[in-house]
Amino acid sequence: MNKDIIAGKWTQLKGRAQAKWGDLTDDVFDVVAGDSKYLAGKLQERYGWERDRAEKEVREFEKTLND
Repeated sequence: MNKDIIAGKWTQLKGRAQAKWGDLTDDVFDVVAGDSKYLAGKLQERYGWERDRAEKEVREFEKTLND
C-alpha cells in the first residue's frame, strides 16, 4: 500500500495504528493523517527511540496493511 493510499484511508487505518502504539494520543493520530514522517517523529518523541527504529516501525506497520 503506497503512502497516498494510506493518507486517503487514514481514518480507517487509524484504529490499527492506535492498537499498535497505544501511548500516542488521539490528537497525535488526528494530526498524523497518514504522514509517515510525522508519525515516526512522534514515535521517537513518545518512546525515546532512535530515528532509524521509529522509521523501521512505521515501515513495518505499512507492510502489515497489505495483508
